[in-house]
Amino acid sequence: MADPSIPVTLSTASVYPRRAAFAFESAAQIGYDGVEVMVWSDPVTQDPRALERLVADSGVPIRSIHAPTLLVSQRVWGRSPADKLARAVDMAGELGARTVVVHPPFRWQYKYARGFEEQVHELNQQGEVTVAVENMYPWRPHSRLDRELKAYLPGWDPSEHGYDSVTLDLSHAAIAQQDGLALLDEFGDRLRHVHLADGTFNARDEHLVPGRGDMHCDKVLTELTRRGFTGDVVLEISTRKARDAHERHADLVAGLEFARAYTAPEPVPYRTPDPEHRHVPADAWW
Repeated sequence: MADPSIPVTLSTASVYPRRAAFAFESAAQIGYDGVEVMVWSDPVTQDPRALERLVADSGVPIRSIHAPTLLVSQRVWGRSPADKLARAVDMAGELGARTVVVHPPFRWQYKYARGFEEQVHELNQQGEVTVAVENMYPWRPHSRLDRELKAYLPGWDPSEHGYDSVTLDLSHAAIAQQDGLALLDEFGDRLRHVHLADGTFNARDEHLVPGRGDMHCDKVLTELTRRGFTGDVVLEISTRKARDAHERHADLVAGLEFARAYTAPEPVPYRTPDPEHRHVPADAWW
């Protein structure tokens, strides 16, 4: 198959609980175009020099950085989320990555939230690194799916705010019961980055292999290709319940094959294989 017009990369989160080195090794072996580094407790993900060595050893470039703004990375790089975002942008520049993905602030980070949109705008004006704010979702207690908790400030839906650039996460859209194709129209030319993962319309952040959920990932990728999307498509799935390396490898292969099939100039129908010998994980770690 000819080189795809849309780069397909692998998030280091997709190999959790394995560490970043395993993600680079897998990306090289399977044929991904690059890696997105999720900055979290793995020391390698916090160290530009260590990451440079992984790039040199694997031959796989780092194309994006996910800032440490998740619940599980609250203490990575200190306690100031604004400083962590700025540091992620600096590291991306050092490593030649063109995108930093960031979640909107949590509601208890009200000081950070007050200046968040302005900080994102200022960082986007500084250089070649794009800060793309990711769509999240309303938090709903499992026992009360009709009730929403306000978890993010200024809000979980980037379409309601004036961010310069946006990341579309299809698993998050599933939780929010949003249509992926409709979000392409909603985000328009602000859409710079895509996290490819499937989901079902429930309150769980599943991050399924594309093709195993309800989000019509094939149609979303085909439409991105038709529109001449110039960002990256990043496989960000949960393989934490894989019983061995073979099962994890199979999911990573299926994700790449799915993405290649539907980002080709002429889409090629692809049927995602069923999970091997295990239940699909109920919740992703992030």
